[in-house]
Amino acid sequence: MPRPEHGFAPRIADRAARWCRRRPAAASMCAAAGLLLAGAVWIAVTGVLARHELLAAQRSLESLRGTAAAGAPATSTPEGAVREAADRAAGAHRLTTGPAWYAAAHLPVLGGPVRTVRGAAEAADRLTRDVLSPLADTAGELVAGAGADGGHLDLSALRRAAPALHEASRSASEVRADVAGLPRSTWLPAADRARALLADQLDRLVPATVEAAAAARVMPSMLGEKSPRRYLVVFENTAEARGTGGLPGAFAILTADRGRLGFERFGNDSELGKVRASVDLGAEYTAMYGRHAPTGVWANSNVSPHFPHAARIWTAMWREHSGQRLDGAFALDPGALAGLLAAAGPARLPDGTAVTAANVVDLTERTSYAAFPDTAERKAYFLDVARATSEVLLGSAGDPARRSALFAALRGQLREGRVKVWSAHPAEQRELAAHPFGGVLPDGPAPFAGLVVNNAAGTKLDYYLDRHMDWTAGRCTEAGREVTVTASLTNGAPGSGLPAYVTQRVDRPPYGTRPGDNRLLVSYYATLGARLARATVDGRPAMLNQLTERGHPVYTVDMELPRGVTRTLVLELVERPSDRPPTLLHQQLVRPLRATARPPRPCGG
Repeated sequence: MPRPEHGFAPRIADRAARWCRRRPAAASMCAAAGLLLAGAVWIAVTGVLARHELLAAQRSLESLRGTAAAGAPATSTPEGAVREAADRAAGAHRLTTGPAWYAAAHLPVLGGPVRTVRGAAEAADRLTRDVLSPLADTAGELVAGAGADGGHLDLSALRRAAPALHEASRSASEVRADVAGLPRSTWLPAADRARALLADQLDRLVPATVEAAAAARVMPSMLGEKSPRRYLVVFENTAEARGTGGLPGAFAILTADRGRLGFERFGNDSELGKVRASVDLGAEYTAMYGRHAPTGVWANSNVSPHFPHAARIWTAMWREHSGQRLDGAFALDPGALAGLLAAAGPARLPDGTAVTAANVVDLTERTSYAAFPDTAERKAYFLDVARATSEVLLGSAGDPARRSALFAALRGQLREGRVKVWSAHPAEQRELAAHPFGGVLPDGPAPFAGLVVNNAAGTKLDYYLDRHMDWTAGRCTEAGREVTVTASLTNGAPGSGLPAYVTQRVDRPPYGTRPGDNRLLVSYYATLGARLARATVDGRPAMLNQLTERGHPVYTVDMELPRGVTRTLVLELVERPSDRPPTLLHQQLVRPLRATARPPRPCGG
């Protein structure tokens, strides 16, 4: 690394010294000016060098992330890349410490960017030293342990790693809090941009470290470290919407024994369709969904967006059906399978058809209905897809490169909530409930906005459903903050060419419909304590059913949605004042929800 005392700084100091020697009367002024000049030059030069070091550290980490994302052979080990980044960040931190930097950072106004650069360099040093380095070391040990055990995860190594991962998570949160406290808007835009970039990286990193620490705490027991586990895995069909995502269809029993996973059996909804289970989910649930229907009918068992409700119903149904007590439940949809197959590679059906990331959603939720008019044949086909994809996913564990890519893909699907997890063991469930893959409907007072649709027609037309939601905060009044929610739903189903099974109206409405027309129960979940002032559908006043789930006011409208039509629900609400944007509930269907929500202005600001 070049030393700052070489170059233009000595030349400037030389010229200043000659000027002062020719003017003895100005000796004291020259001394003070010389100190200031020297300090300014020192900060400028070391600042340039620190920037060089930070950019080099960032390049090391970006190259590592790019290699991991592409699945390409790495030119260096993750530990080596992180070590190089840590050395560079430590160099930047050293360059931005000392008396000159400390004094400059405390200057009024002028010291803003100095504080930002100094704080960013220290944060980068702590991030690479206390967070990324232990994470890389732990990952290396886990991968080595997996390879030694035939491709299966070393659960004892994972449990040993839990304290280090917990400390890394805690350090990451502390670094993010420190960066959030740095000056955001100074007279030097470059410093502001550097702080914003670092803050953005930390916003992505901190949740990942929290998830890694939680996984280290719960995965050993969930994967059968002490005793074998058995789980129900439900494949949801998002062509027919339900609260947690899609209609529960095919299922499998997943076993876990000391880190080894296997599928014990596969079944379809016909097997559990007539099973009745008694599950007490509380008076609020009963008032919201009725006393019998959701807990007694497989097809309606997940109308609530709160996944633990569905999981408890499913596991109770399986116990009623088989006599077996399960340790938990998973849910995933074809969109999640697409993400996983992108990493694991294609699966092959018995007839030779390739099931890939590009076609699994289309095969299972659109073309299969035309290809298999017979219901029994179609359900057998769904089971073939489930078996084939499961074999590929489990088989990827033996290949280190595919295993690494598959773990990364699984983390992405868990983070998006396309794979949901529930444990029947309370300590594990408390950990799972704090993450997106827990599928928990939060019950706290923070601002919240959730648009949830349940198919009420028995069609498979939600494959063509588009959803938009805008949450806009208005003025503050004595009653609270005014909020306007605009939800638009569009039925893009074609007017012809769809099989009768896709367009059938099992609800038998008393009014005329055309093939492709749909019907939805559209619910909006508001912030706790919210009050509805006015509601319209397509500009006309509407009467909405109002109930409560987990404390949230829920406003529901029964909406006929003809093909090719967009209908718009507008809710005018009064909520408790807050300057935070709402947490958005993302019900995962075939087409993503497009939602906008801007941070409101503080009341009284």
